Amino acid sequence: MTKTKIARADAVAEGKAVKFTFQREKGKPVEGFLARFQGKLVAYENKCRHLPVSLDFFSGKFFTPDGAHFICQNHNAIYEPLTGLCVRGPCEGQSLKVLEIEEAEGDVWLLT
Repeated sequence: MTKTKIARADAVAEGKAVKFTFQREKGKPVEGFLARFQGKLVAYENKCRHLPVSLDFFSGKFFTPDGAHFICQNHNAIYEPLTGLCVRGPCEGQSLKVLEIEEAEGDVWLLT
């Protein structure tokens, strides 16, 4: 298992997200995002389940205006932040791909 530092945990405020890029073994670079929701850090691949486009569509915005969900800026698909489940939109019932993370000594690490 490989650990890659994503960010300092305190750099991700409640209701905010940061993007990062990582590489799978012998693969192309993949974009992910790390977000804080209800005090918990979560990480997902930055790819809508409807079409393979980034959720933030290059804007850096992942949350709905009320901060209750993630939203695909391209098709308005709505995702539950803690589970990645799409609850409304063209990909309803599908889930974002979860990325395994670990928090240690104030840093957040991606585990691949």
